[in-house]
Order: sequence, then C-alpha cells, then structure tokens
Amino acid sequence: MDFKTLPHSPELYAYALAHGMPLDDLTRELIAETHAALSPRESDMQVSPEQAGLLTLLTRLTGARTAVEVGTFTGLSALSIARGLPEDGRLTCFDISAEYTAVARRYWTRAGVDKKIELRIGAAADGLRELPAEPHIDLVFIDADKVGYPAYWAELVPRMNPGGLLIIDNVLRAGHVLAPRNDADRAIARFNDIVAADDRVDAIILPLADGITLARRR
Repeated sequence: MDFKTLPHSPELYAYALAHGMPLDDLTRELIAETHAALSPRESDMQVSPEQAGLLTLLTRLTGARTAVEVGTFTGLSALSIARGLPEDGRLTCFDISAEYTAVARRYWTRAGVDKKIELRIGAAADGLRELPAEPHIDLVFIDADKVGYPAYWAELVPRMNPGGLLIIDNVLRAGHVLAPRNDADRAIARFNDIVAADDRVDAIILPLADGITLARRR
C-alpha cells in the first residue's frame, strides 16, 4: 500500500494554514486567551485552527440549520459552526464545565452568534436523551470525554436527518488506537469499530489533526 499522507513539518503546517480559511482577530484572541489562561494539557483540548475552518466550511457545505455539539470547552468549535449556520440556524451545545464555557459565551456574544447557540451544562448523554427522538439534526460535532463517544453516537445517529453529517474528533489518539494505553484509547478504538460496522452511515477517517471521522447518515 502506498502512503500518500505527507508528514507535517512546522513550515509545511504554517504554509497550509496560510493558504486556508484565514483566522479573524476575534478567533486569534480566543485561541490566545485559552492558551494563556490554561495549562498546555488543558489548552490542547481546543480544536486546531484548520479544524475551526473545516467546521465552518462543512456547516456551510451541508446547508445545516440544526446542529449539536458535544464538548464545547472555551467555544472555538461552536463559534466556527455557528458562523456557518444561517441566521435562523440553531446550535445546541453540551458541556459539563461552567468555567470553560463562560469564556465561550463572551466570544459568542462578541461575534454576534450567541442568539444561534443554546448551551446546556450537565452530563451530555442525559441531555442528548432529552432531545426530540425523531430525525431533526443536520450536523453534529463530538469532541468530549472519549469514554462517552459510543453513548453519544448511539443517541445521535437515530436523530440525524438523512444526509446529515457527524464529525468526530480525536479518533486516532496520536496513533494509540493501534496499541491502547488507557481507557480513553480503548474507548476510541472500540468506537471506531462501531462506526465502521454501522450500516446507517457512510464514514471515513481523515488523518487531520488527531484524526477526524466524517460520517454521513444514509
């Protein structure tokens, strides 16, 4: 098998960012505040700049009007999705941290997208079960506790509209899905098997950032 994914040097990564969707000053400020206020381990939970651009682009491409996010952190991913939604679009976010999401709320307001976003604090699996059971969701982004991924998938797939898109982050775990070291790695390896065997979706893993699954509901 030929391997056609390039290794990324810092210079090539910078080149790719420079030739992609540009970051505005507000996004740069949010990224900088997250990194300045939190430890490297915590701030690494923020999506990368190219992921932010991808989320906006995919939201626009799919014409999504109703979106759900599981795992919001300081709000960059939600900001990116909300910017891709139409003015009457709606994004429901689930997170357990009022502290992290307080930062998110400030930036959503400054960006003028706060009216599109509903934030629900609490256990995501419980919150997802409270959503209408019938298909009504156009786009989903999952980037929360890795052990919870199978449960989130089980709740969300039946609620997706035909043609709806699920986007799942961290599905390669820095390569540790090949030899799991901990519960999170094992959960993601199991989750990837679940997605691959699910005949309700067409799915692909992109080796972007820490691995992103794109799954289209049939």
